[in-house]
Amino acid sequence: MKSGRFITFEGIDGAGKSTHIEAVAERLRGRGVEVVCTREPGGTELAERLRELVLHSAMDALTEALLVFAARRDHIVQVIAPALSRGASVLCDRFTDATFAYQGGGRGFDLDVLVRLEQWVQQGLQPDLTLWFDLPAGIAAVRRAAARAPDRFEQQDEAFFERVSAGYSARARSDPARFECIDALQPQARVAAQIAAVLQRRGW
Repeated sequence: MKSGRFITFEGIDGAGKSTHIEAVAERLRGRGVEVVCTREPGGTELAERLRELVLHSAMDALTEALLVFAARRDHIVQVIAPALSRGASVLCDRFTDATFAYQGGGRGFDLDVLVRLEQWVQQGLQPDLTLWFDLPAGIAAVRRAAARAPDRFEQQDEAFFERVSAGYSARARSDPARFECIDALQPQARVAAQIAAVLQRRGW
């Protein structure tokens, strides 16, 4: 039985979401909450191995989706579900919304198949809050180029990331109570203020 809070951070590569996860963790820890910070794909030894394959090995969209969901299943069983059950808050850098955005939107993969995989793997588990860092694809590309060597996804063209953004938008429209859109085009301090306002409204 889930008792802790599950917060996910979503957005296209370069949106800056990872920068703000630790700040949210510190806010919650300051209120005496145990916090588990993790990421997807990844979070367990097996899932991290699968992450390397997904990010760096050529494969078709179905294989990609299956590996991502296999990693997610192990992550849920080994890390997320136990933490939530003991009352911890789990902060996750990406979760299933990313699969619908990247494999569904970016790759154009069958959304009905992704819905079925989501049902099988998660068995009803969904985040309590998803912070979606919304940023124009062109701006994100500039940020990525300045930050690091690109992986297989980051090498995609701007049109791919525009489709990814559209995938995130569709997910947000389908579950507006869970999603909070963060304007990631703003300076870092203003982005942090947006997040703090969201958490305050929710009493967190």
